[in-house]
Amino acid sequence: MQGAFAEHIKALEAAGARTRLVRSREDLDGLDGIVLPGGESTTMTMLMERVGMLAPLRQAIERGLPTLATCAGMIVLAREITDGMADQKGLDLLDIAVRRNGYGRQVDSFEAPLQIDGLDGKTFPGVFIRAPLVERTGDVEVIARHDGHPVAVRHGRITALGFHPELSGDLRLHREFVRLAAGQR
Repeated sequence: MQGAFAEHIKALEAAGARTRLVRSREDLDGLDGIVLPGGESTTMTMLMERVGMLAPLRQAIERGLPTLATCAGMIVLAREITDGMADQKGLDLLDIAVRRNGYGRQVDSFEAPLQIDGLDGKTFPGVFIRAPLVERTGDVEVIARHDGHPVAVRHGRITALGFHPELSGDLRLHREFVRLAAGQR
């Protein structure tokens, strides 16, 4: 509905997936997986609520729809947004607390090599742009950290990243997601 979906489309298609945009509750039918991209989390949830997609999306993910969430997508999934707007709604599906733009503003964007559990032992180029800071984790598996803070978590068939793999030029995380969505993982 809003966000960096074009870059994810390119990465997913390069990783062998067929893609389509999801802009209404009807578009959720028949999906093998969904990506919640970076963007502006408040705008994303307001738009989803306006078109009646917030509850159906939550239900689809709760039922096991493989989900890759990046940056704002991680915020949308979080149980708690520590600096969110008072009326900000999310999907409340990941037991994490996040602070939006926790690493700073646009000018504070950076890249950092990340060790991601289960990837292949080689570092992954993490691209952090106004990234959320995970301040608390509960019932999730932390699969990567930066400076001691979780930047990638997994819970069931949900993978949430505080960075932008679609901007890294490295397709490994998108390939892993395509395998998960195809039932090969």
